[in-house]
Amino acid sequence: MSAGPIYKRILLKLSGEMLAGDQQIGIQPEIITRFAAEIVDLRTLGVEIAIVIGGGNIFRGLAGASRGMDRAHADYMGMLATVINALALQDALEQLGCYTRVMSAIAMDQVAEPYIRRRAVRHLEKRRVVIFAAGTGNPYFSTDTAASLRAAEIHADIIMKATKVDGVYDRDPVKHADAVKFSELTYLDVLNKGLKVMDATAISLCMENGLPIVVFDLSGAGNMRRVVCGEPIGTHVRVPAAPIG
Repeated sequence: MSAGPIYKRILLKLSGEMLAGDQQIGIQPEIITRFAAEIVDLRTLGVEIAIVIGGGNIFRGLAGASRGMDRAHADYMGMLATVINALALQDALEQLGCYTRVMSAIAMDQVAEPYIRRRAVRHLEKRRVVIFAAGTGNPYFSTDTAASLRAAEIHADIIMKATKVDGVYDRDPVKHADAVKFSELTYLDVLNKGLKVMDATAISLCMENGLPIVVFDLSGAGNMRRVVCGEPIGTHVRVPAAPIG
């Protein structure tokens, strides 16, 4: 097992709900500070880090649409929520001495840079942490899809999807004690079984670009480093190995 990183460039996908902790809404300072410390730890390994963060702890577009709001209008509100979370994470990182850039898919020059792919790659090469905000800038697309798109654009080696469970199961492990955890899946497995890894658009985009995904539990201290260093934790989604012979 390698003691050093096996990935040079990663895209970390964080859900907004994880910032709220048990409050379910808002941002808990102690949680975002812990996440920032783990991200800084990865940076000391020489890993180039990009981040996409959701906004569900503030506002979720689908939830607004389900209550009668226009879907596009609700989704734009959700995109703005991701910008709030991105700025909060930027502040937590910079308080730890980590240079960051927030790049928004929606123009808001006073608080974030516009997303320009070549500029984002240059920031990464300069070892700045880049936080992609406002999703894709378009309604009807989730932050999972934004993560897949940005990861493909910057040629990330892997998408690390941080969750509250230790991988992907065949059913909800909270409700079913006999739920079975998968250590490895193909993209088609995820689509055909309807597994809750990412939405179908995001999975299809990863499949088309051969972009691997690992789903892991962020609540365990040091799990980010373990994934980056190749320890067998979480569930990996990737192209199946070619048969021998």
